[in-house]
This record gives sequence, C-alpha cells and structure tokens, in this order.
Amino acid sequence: MTNHDITDTGLKKLGRAVIEIEAREVADLVQRVDDAFVAACRLMLSCQGRIVVLGMGKSGHIGGKLAATLASTGSPAFFVHPGEASHGDLGMITAQDVVLALSNSGETQEILTILPLIKRLHAPLIALTGNPNSTLAHNADAHINIAVTQEACPLGLAPTSSTTATLVMGDALAVALLDARGFTREDFALSHPGGSLGRRLLLHVRDIMHTGERIPRVAERAPVSEALLEMSRKGLGMTAVVATDDRLSGVFTDGDLRRLFQDKAVNVHTLTAGTVMTANCKTAQPQMLAAEALEMMDRYKINGLLVVDTDNKLVGALNMHDLLRAGVV
Repeated sequence: MTNHDITDTGLKKLGRAVIEIEAREVADLVQRVDDAFVAACRLMLSCQGRIVVLGMGKSGHIGGKLAATLASTGSPAFFVHPGEASHGDLGMITAQDVVLALSNSGETQEILTILPLIKRLHAPLIALTGNPNSTLAHNADAHINIAVTQEACPLGLAPTSSTTATLVMGDALAVALLDARGFTREDFALSHPGGSLGRRLLLHVRDIMHTGERIPRVAERAPVSEALLEMSRKGLGMTAVVATDDRLSGVFTDGDLRRLFQDKAVNVHTLTAGTVMTANCKTAQPQMLAAEALEMMDRYKINGLLVVDTDNKLVGALNMHDLLRAGVV
C-alpha cells in the first residue's frame, strides 16, 4: 500500500502544484489563439441559428458551462448530449446552426457516431481537441488545438489541465464574440434581470421613487414645525420645500434640523422652511438609473434625493432604504 503525505505541508504542496501546472498549461494557450481561432469566430458570427455545443463526460460539463456563457453574452447557444443525440436529440440541430464539439482525444465515439449526420446537414463544425491528428479535428471546418503536456492529477488520469484548457479557450471564444457583436452591459443585464447587475442596469429612479401624496413637501412659508411633522409622516428623513407652482426651492433634512436645534434660541414655530432649507440641493431625474442615484448619494454623503422633471417640478423622492429594498445596494 502506498504511503501518502497527508500532513498539512503535504496537502498544501500538492494543492499548489495543481494550480501551478494548470496555470502553466493555460498560459501556453495564448499561442493557440491563431487563424483557426479567427475562423471559428467567423463561423459563429455568421451563424443564422444556434451554436450547438457537444461534449461527453467532463467535456460535457465544460460544454454545458460554455453554452450558458455564449447564450448570456449575445451568442444564442445550447448544449446537446452526444449520446442522446443519436437517440433522437439530433433533431435539435439544423442546417442554420454551428456545431461546437469538445473532445480532448478527438476520438470520442459518441461524437464520431453523429459526425456523418452533422456533415449531411452541412452545419459548420468547430472542434476543440487536444489531438490535431484526430478524426474530429480532420473533419472540422475549424479546429482549435487545446492540447496540454501534463494533467494536474498525480496519476495523469483525471481530466484536470485538459478540462481547464477547454474552459479557458471556450471563454476566449465567447468574449471575442461578445466584443465583435458590440454586446453591452445593458444587453448583459437584459439576459440577467434577476441578478444584481440586471437590477443595477435596468432599474430606473422612476421605478422605485415615492410619488404623489407619498412625497414629503412643504411650502416655503410653512413653519419649521410643519416641515418636522411632514418629515415624520412620510418617513424619508427629509422634505422638499416648494414654491407655489410646485417647483423645487430646496430641501430640509433631519440633519438640517439637528443643526438648527444646536441654536438654543431657535423657535420652530416662527422660522419658515424657506429660511432654513438647503437651496440648490442635489436632485435626480426619473429616467436616471437607480445605480446612478446611489452613486450620487455616495459621492455627496447624503441619504436621500428629491426627483424633479425638466421644469424643476417635484415628481418624486427616494432614500437609501428604497435602494436597499430594490436590491440596488
């Protein structure tokens, strides 16, 4: 029975060795981004259908991830299990599609079985293999060499470096296509509406602001005591101060109130909101991204914003709690 080094030092040594080996193999892939890589990109860019990703075993797991990455970055794609393809799922592939086959050996039997049918469809075939002389490589319209010199597994058996190399090259293809298509952060958000990035790029101030009677507002001539009551009723820690035409004159916040009460001689019943408000306050517009409003609050160290239209008329209000509830923060 072989003695294994299960000391803390031994475990760290092996873990670091795996990372170093895989990092070295990934670094060597830079030289493989060549004309074949460009040819593969061109085939996928001109695809009128979907990019169909094939792979067995560990390559299949990588293929599933790659198909998801392509689909979420502007290149419609899905994964088909080669074993299922020969039992009916081949009907999912059409002549308008491009097939992206992953196989380290290039001789995966399940893929070779359906190869004649892919050819009969005249669907372009892109292959990522570790063997340029393999059957799959020779039948591909574009072949990218992802060969590695060493698996990170001490036995040299478990796919480790080879699957990492496939994943990295797949990501390189997906990102190259993303950029070539002019895919934007907004496009990414549209395909990820439930994620934090989607919320940050799709949610606007108008979607979360308080409107109508929920907006705290007082007239310029209103006493500070009325402003205090309005702030308490609406619970936003501030109130807008408006002119007779509902145009924004300024803001009065709980911070202003605290500073006001530092003066022991102050009379909240005689002072007016217009005399103690902050004029020329920071405001948001309804069409502004909620993330932009958050950035403005962070920059100016404020906890709320009043929302005005192009005529400087008050249309809404929001504070940091609204952004937190909306998942923007």
